Amino acid sequence: MSDLRELYQQVILDHHKKPRNFHRMEKASHSAQGFNPLCGDKISLYVLIEDGVIKNAAFQGSGCAISTASASMMTESLKGKTLSQAEVLFRQFHDLVTGRSDNDPVALGKLGVFAGVREFPLRVKCATLAWHTLAAALQGRTETVATE
Repeated sequence: MSDLRELYQQVILDHHKKPRNFHRMEKASHSAQGFNPLCGDKISLYVLIEDGVIKNAAFQGSGCAISTASASMMTESLKGKTLSQAEVLFRQFHDLVTGRSDNDPVALGKLGVFAGVREFPLRVKCATLAWHTLAAALQGRTETVATE
């Protein structure tokens, strides 16, 4: 268990210090804004979808280590996924961090490190902000997503 916690901390800190896909995407086909009033996390998410496949994903914003790492890892995981695969990934991730599933975290690959978030209920909103913002972007919603 301590090995898993150590891995969790290492991965979260790495993606927080060096977030992947952290830039504005000028040619995004979908975008949305997200805000976590609990700790002030803000995200702008950009997604490029072509022929039902996510070709690219990027984000900008500011937030805690968990929020930034989640957005970074989410954008990496989405590339090359179909919209239906992205929806399944959203549900699996959400179930993982909320404790609604006993599925093996390993099934989510690198995203499995977020299993530890469920031990800290106040941090679940940090971990899911980017994911809820993704859902809004894919649905074409224009209002800012708030995790309250």
